[in-house]
Amino acid sequence: MRIALSLFLLIFSSAVIVNAQPRPVSMRLNLNERLELLEIDRFALGQGGLSEDPMWADRAAEIRALRPRLIRLFIQEYFDLLPERGRYHFKILDQSVDLITGAGATPLMCIAFKPKLLFPVVDHKVVDPNDYDEWEKLIYNLVKHYRERGAGIRYWEVSNEPDIGESGGCPYLFTPENYRRYYARTVAAILRADPEARVGGPALANYKSPILPSLLEFCEKEKAPLHFVSWHTYQSDPIKIRASIDEVKALLKKHPSLHPETILNEWNMSLSNPSLDPRFQPCFIAEVAWQMKEAGLDYSCYYHIRDYHVRPEVFSKFMSLDGTAFMARWWNQMPQFDGLFDFQNRVRPAYFAFKLLSRLSGRRLRLQSSDPYLHGFAAYDERLQAYNILVWNFSDQPARLDLKLEGETAPLLMRRSVLDASGPSDDENDRIRWQQPFTRRIDNANIGFDLDSYGVSFLSLERKR
Repeated sequence: MRIALSLFLLIFSSAVIVNAQPRPVSMRLNLNERLELLEIDRFALGQGGLSEDPMWADRAAEIRALRPRLIRLFIQEYFDLLPERGRYHFKILDQSVDLITGAGATPLMCIAFKPKLLFPVVDHKVVDPNDYDEWEKLIYNLVKHYRERGAGIRYWEVSNEPDIGESGGCPYLFTPENYRRYYARTVAAILRADPEARVGGPALANYKSPILPSLLEFCEKEKAPLHFVSWHTYQSDPIKIRASIDEVKALLKKHPSLHPETILNEWNMSLSNPSLDPRFQPCFIAEVAWQMKEAGLDYSCYYHIRDYHVRPEVFSKFMSLDGTAFMARWWNQMPQFDGLFDFQNRVRPAYFAFKLLSRLSGRRLRLQSSDPYLHGFAAYDERLQAYNILVWNFSDQPARLDLKLEGETAPLLMRRSVLDASGPSDDENDRIRWQQPFTRRIDNANIGFDLDSYGVSFLSLERKR
């Protein structure tokens, strides 16, 4: 028995050693081949519709540092926009809009509310207001208010997850037929208030829902405005997220008279079965961003900035008993992995993935990899006069990277950092851990280093002066 056990341990130890050997990966980077502007700020952010509070007000500086172009904002009933007929109330919503603009982003406004005066019955299947003229007046005044305030809002989204109703956190459950009607009346009011606005939807939970093809057919036939289409997906496989983009684009090709932008404005790893490896999510974010870029997605909004609890007494005013209970169970009791900041307002490792992505400004450089799981972005920053490179290993096996530089013969100075997702400290110097020596000279055209499982590494190169 002891011999057998020893033999087992020997075999097991040998297997671990073999499996731990980094696989060799080569990458080629041409420092002179500058492509289109990378526009990494199109990989933007959103905040869940959980509270009327400005939920990340004390994190505005940290979000500003990420430089998102858009931040998606739910307009839920708790903002109390229509307290009585003919009187509009925007003061509470103003606080969240001002928070976004103060962080240097533009709000993407998602219309997902039901004023009690226009929807006296709490039922997510009741989607038409009892007075469409009053509804249009409300939407007109809402859009006009922010246009006059100079909020810079361009995107107005009609509904949130209309295909699943209250389980998506909003009080609407549409059919393809009634969504068309609601969409047409709502966007007409938006464009009367702001002819330069961009309107769209339907922010589907399931991008294969019949609501989207129905909307496309309607807009093509009736010449209704549709400036963007939007949908959501929560998958831990970046290839499946890429597939949603490819399939939506294939659907759009069937309607050549329409030219909407594509916005995947809620995405994250699987929320029902998330990876508990702290290294996974930051690397996943980088890999999904790469797949989005390769697929030609126009915008995305990561879900979301901060996890937050809901107040059942607030949601019960516009959602059913079952819907309110679902929201309270999910957000107040279930473990959460969505936010860049948790409920206690501590920063998560995912934040630092966006922080590294935000450093990739300027024109994209061609970066080629021999490995399907090791990708990267590279860009030249004219302002900082530096080449910035972000590489990651979206695999549970370590890799040994051989990065070959082309197009530059002069010596370069290199700084390299590693994203440490497992460390005990949230200090940025611990999470984005610079390798020593902090600066070293590169005299040849090759750079070699190891990338752990789900490892993320950032390099900055500059000419020696």
